[in-house]
Amino acid sequence: MKLSPEHKALYKAIDEILWEDWDSIGMKYFEGPRNEYERYVPTIFSLKIKAESIEIIAQILFQIQTDVIRIDGRYQNCKRVAEKIFNLK
Repeated sequence: MKLSPEHKALYKAIDEILWEDWDSIGMKYFEGPRNEYERYVPTIFSLKIKAESIEIIAQILFQIQTDVIRIDGRYQNCKRVAEKIFNLK
């Protein structure tokens, strides 16, 4: 899929937020691979484009933590990250 320049910037911003703020397993602190969370960006990008609510985005982030990554999720952090993503322009 070819993205407009605006959507490319949004996609990159979401990737940065997932790395910097969500970082579910602490990869940036242990100098893990920078692309660790890239596989989740398309899902979150799609939710953002559809203007889903902060709650929906937070629930999906939490579900990724608990069901996919299989760690104890931190819902409050997921909600804070979802808010940041939701407010991107």
